[in-house]
Amino acid sequence: MKILANDGLNPAGVSMLEKNGFQVILNKVAQEQLINFINENQIAAILVRSATKVRKDIIDACPGLKLIGRGGVGMDNIDVAYAREKGIHVINTPAASSDSVAELAMAHLYGMVRFLPDSNRNMPLEGDKHFADLKKKYAKGQELKGKTLGLIGTGRIAMALAERAIGVGMKVIAHSPSGKNPQTTLRFFDGREMTFSIENISLDHLLAQSDFISLHVPKLAKPLIDKAAMDKMKDGSAIINTSRGGIVDEEALLAAIESGKIRYAALDVFDNEPQPAVKILMCTDISLSPHIGASTVEAQERIGEELAEQMITLLK
Repeated sequence: MKILANDGLNPAGVSMLEKNGFQVILNKVAQEQLINFINENQIAAILVRSATKVRKDIIDACPGLKLIGRGGVGMDNIDVAYAREKGIHVINTPAASSDSVAELAMAHLYGMVRFLPDSNRNMPLEGDKHFADLKKKYAKGQELKGKTLGLIGTGRIAMALAERAIGVGMKVIAHSPSGKNPQTTLRFFDGREMTFSIENISLDHLLAQSDFISLHVPKLAKPLIDKAAMDKMKDGSAIINTSRGGIVDEEALLAAIESGKIRYAALDVFDNEPQPAVKILMCTDISLSPHIGASTVEAQERIGEELAEQMITLLK
């Protein structure tokens, strides 16, 4: 049985599948050529990440497709309900990348409050001649300890971030339509654990109280954090988006940064991937990364193994 891992697959997952009799094809097939490739090569399963889309056209045109797998959490690039109506298995790996995305969010947090993105741009250019000036420019950093982190969404990644934020002394609040107070557990190196309950409040109260707001929601039809939402935020606060592009209104964000309403922002996802707006890329108050939340060695290994385990169970 042939499997097309169109956006790649960790060697651990490939090895597991091959040992169970599957043939794994790691070719990168262009979106417009997928239907022909799947049919001509009798592909039974396709694995994707965020780049490849598996929509109704592919599902209808490829009757031999038995399984669609997404290496990661969100599945907005797959017509999930339609595929399942057609009897196709649709799987993902919701827990595998939580720690990696949470750690990236923390890295952006630390970088922002100490001006590291801008400092890393300017030190190679001016550090030898204007060291004292740069030292003065970056002298008004902040500590995360004692600040309030607001989480919009309370899924696995949000709780993994809450665990880390509490660990450095931040107050964590959250907003979720569930109305329930989520819990997160701090797990220490020596095996000890401590569980914290996080207050679930209204979105307006979260916007007004948070020093930093981190987004953990699925793809939406329109921005959740638009100008009206930013107007409700604390002066000098910040936004972190490692979730999905389009959740933050990028034009409104630039205007809010320019006015001083928003002090800084961190974006791992963008409206127009893989070609983010130049104004966003050039803004020195935005910490940037190219959609790498789940891109760690550990997460990719877990993703590969989880996908392989599910596929072996479902297809053998």
